[in-house]
Amino acid sequence: MTTFIIRRTLVTLPVLLGIVFLVFVLARVIPGDPCTEVLGEHATAAQCEVWAEEHGLNRPIPVQFLGYLAQIARGDFGDSVRLSRPVTTMLIERLPTTVELTLFAMFVAIVVGIPLGMLSAVRRNSATDVSTMMFANLGVSIPVFVLGLILAYVFAVGLKGTPLALPSSGRLSAGVEVIPLAVAWGLQDWTGVPRGILDFVSGLYVFSSLISGQWGAAGDAFRHLILPAVALATIPMAIIARITRSSLLEVLGLDYVRTARAKGVGERAVILRHAMRNALLPIVTIIGLQLGLLLSGAVLTETVFNLSGVGRTLYEAITARDYIVIQGFTLVIAVVYVLINLAVDISYGFLDPRIHQR
Repeated sequence: MTTFIIRRTLVTLPVLLGIVFLVFVLARVIPGDPCTEVLGEHATAAQCEVWAEEHGLNRPIPVQFLGYLAQIARGDFGDSVRLSRPVTTMLIERLPTTVELTLFAMFVAIVVGIPLGMLSAVRRNSATDVSTMMFANLGVSIPVFVLGLILAYVFAVGLKGTPLALPSSGRLSAGVEVIPLAVAWGLQDWTGVPRGILDFVSGLYVFSSLISGQWGAAGDAFRHLILPAVALATIPMAIIARITRSSLLEVLGLDYVRTARAKGVGERAVILRHAMRNALLPIVTIIGLQLGLLLSGAVLTETVFNLSGVGRTLYEAITARDYIVIQGFTLVIAVVYVLINLAVDISYGFLDPRIHQR
């Protein structure tokens, strides 16, 4: 098993290097001039030349790429050419929003999607099966921005003033504040990487509020997450339900399942202990893919619910031709995506021991 994990880990290294190179090149072939986006349309050629010299954008691309590799090796993602702010600081501010939203959305998708798929497979071709798959297809078909607006109208406007009312925008209500962990724990003197990690965790409002005892802020942050998480979860939930159904149906038709039933094993034990375990591989695969996809930034969801996460930041950076922000955020997303897929690959070895023996 150890050899299997090491081999899978080593395979990811050239993938990451290739991603860095592609992102670096593609960011520079996007139509448009970052100088005019920053200085305005009336910027002269001389001004743009000076601006490019200051930001190192007038050097050959291979030279820029080697310099960027040396820079990120030191943990420095550079400064935004539009905002003149360190990309690392922007990541610490914006990434927690997307991470928190993604984790809640995937939790909803898994908790609802897998049981729906199992129920549909067990009651194949019944009214339950048909209605469940119709619900799944509906979830895939409704655009996120449409569902988000509907949820916001129903729960923030239609149910306003009732116990079921939910906030439709932002991460916290007016007047509610989450005290950063560095302040709550008296660690203001921390600097460098430890302080960055602490600030990142502080950006996970629900988690940081819970571990620091800010119960009111935790409840408020959780209420603000419900609507965007449900809206974002519909598509992965529907996909997970459909994959669970097809995978479980395939396993239920195998000989060892019929043998277990012939031996008198209870139906629940057959489904949960025998069939479902062997049906997990494609389910785990699709969960990993969907998780990585959501972490790449839910632009529409973040826009509808006024959340400043990775999606909106990347969109703004692309429209402003802010190469440095595009590179930094895309690289971090790519690393997370690769690590998620690495975790999925490693989980195969535990779910099916035959895999790491090959």
